[in-house]
Amino acid sequence: MAGTVFVSGGSGYIAGFLIRQLIAEGWTVHTTIRNLARESEVRDSLGVDNTKLKFFAADLHSDAGWAEAMAGCSHAAHVASPLPADKPKHEDDLIVPARDGALRALKAAKTAGIKRFVMTSSMAAIAYGHGPGKSVFTEADWTDPTSPDAYPYVRSKTIAERAARDWVAAEGGDMEFCTVNPSLVLGPLQSGDFSTSLEAIKKLLEGSMPGMPNLGFGIVDVRDVADMHVRCLTAPNMAGERFVCSGPFLMLEDVAAILREGLGPQARKVPKLKLPNWLVRIAARFDPVIGQVIGELGKRRESPPNHARDVLGWVPRPVEESILDTARDMIRLGIVKV
Repeated sequence: MAGTVFVSGGSGYIAGFLIRQLIAEGWTVHTTIRNLARESEVRDSLGVDNTKLKFFAADLHSDAGWAEAMAGCSHAAHVASPLPADKPKHEDDLIVPARDGALRALKAAKTAGIKRFVMTSSMAAIAYGHGPGKSVFTEADWTDPTSPDAYPYVRSKTIAERAARDWVAAEGGDMEFCTVNPSLVLGPLQSGDFSTSLEAIKKLLEGSMPGMPNLGFGIVDVRDVADMHVRCLTAPNMAGERFVCSGPFLMLEDVAAILREGLGPQARKVPKLKLPNWLVRIAARFDPVIGQVIGELGKRRESPPNHARDVLGWVPRPVEESILDTARDMIRLGIVKV
């Protein structure tokens, strides 16, 4: 099965791998970027059959361009959503474009007659605000956006997915809608313009952290995230589905051990010292980025992808491969000096 598919945010990390896989499987892709002046650069980065790829200008903040981009498409993957490296000045800087961008994409999809709409959500919309006694999460769980541990990015993903599902229930008609909910996305890089999700590996490799906070995250490979999107676009009976897209949960010390074992001397700057929680809390008073995740100290958020395995036949690759591929490409591209 192949036809013409819409993918938003064509310059993004996940979208790039998704576009490559779709074109390799015979699809024609319509994609968006905010400024068409970047089209040549993004084409070069993607390295695909250019006759199968068409660019349109569209932005999460504006209605312009969405209808034109989806015209002639039967399927859509809405991947674009803000992911900042720093704490936003106001949470609405994330919430508004995430929510309103999803609704713009859905409305344009309905007008275009899209049959299947796959939205990239996040484990952020599943695993937060549940209290200290819960550490394993499934698709049935929803983040409480009013919880103190729901920092702005978490709130933005939760509110956007809720709004999208509410709109589909009320206005979507017979368009099938489902979400892919990835954890922290790692994996190979195509250029030095890397995703914020890779920042933790960069900081470990360059030794910019004096030690490791007691923090962890579920990890998934960008190639596996792209593959799950393709499966969701093509598998039967996807209406209302929601898929955890994650491999194992690792603490930073586990990630550091994998880097040291796999890279040898190239990992000489990777810290070995674990930072006590009290010291991290003091640092959070002076660093707003640390302050956002201070509630994560010591927490585990396991999210086995059993549902995706059973319904889609999706199985993530070994987490060591994802971590080391990220690190090797950061070294190769000169993002970090080891």
